[in-house]
Amino acid sequence: FYRWTVEYSQEELHQLVTERLGRDLGAILALEPVERGRSGHLVRLRIVGSEASFTIGKELEIRRTLSQTHLFSSAFVADTADTHDGIPQRFILHGAGWGHGVGMCQIGAAVLATQGQPYDSILRHYYDGAQVDKLWD
Repeated sequence: FYRWTVEYSQEELHQLVTERLGRDLGAILALEPVERGRSGHLVRLRIVGSEASFTIGKELEIRRTLSQTHLFSSAFVADTADTHDGIPQRFILHGAGWGHGVGMCQIGAAVLATQGQPYDSILRHYYDGAQVDKLWD
């Protein structure tokens, strides 16, 4: 999941966006990054259609809108291909990682746990310098 690619046809992406947003933007022309967080994950994405545009303002909503379930992460760039009459026929999302971009790889942490690593060791692995304390008796 370090690097991944998802590809949609114009029809597939149009259907996803229409279903998820509950509105028809027309043919999808572009997926434009508006804002990225410190980790490089998109936190605002503009979907440009031939009839209207819509800006999604939450990382998880971006992931849910652009997939039947959800994308691995919003750390992606979108390329277009096979443009005919100004309308891209394919969208290729090149992404990185799996999660929200807060520093812990869910798969990596699970593997460390199956190898017998205790939770505090796993946390320190991902959050260098962190101190794990018990706050209750």
